[in-house]
Amino acid sequence: QLQLVESGGGLVQPGGSLKLSCAVSGANLGNRAIGWFRQAPEKEREGIACISSGDADATTYYADSVKGRFTISKDVAKNTVYLRMNTLRPEDTAVYYCAVEDPLGVLPVAVMCKTAHDFGVWGQGTQVTVSS
Repeated sequence: QLQLVESGGGLVQPGGSLKLSCAVSGANLGNRAIGWFRQAPEKEREGIACISSGDADATTYYADSVKGRFTISKDVAKNTVYLRMNTLRPEDTAVYYCAVEDPLGVLPVAVMCKTAHDFGVWGQGTQVTVSS
């Protein structure tokens, strides 16, 4: 059974950093795309960072809202994906979810991230609060 477990959220001051982790069981990240999404109160869910299947040749997509501040990476051997978040802002406050491609599709990772299409299994979410 495919399962995802996020960790690493918390309270951080503006300008600070956090690193989220998402451990995947029941699937190999070498052949599945995986991404990070977030949802703030009264806002739509946003796909912020996604990484394609593959390992060293994986491609990434970032939403404009996080480009240059957030970095997605994965360790295929550990079946874990990470989201390094730097220069955090109050508007980054949200519940952050990881999601994995299931079933396997053919869409480019950017399209998948913008639409959440083909991301069929989701974690439980972890709260990130940016406040002084």
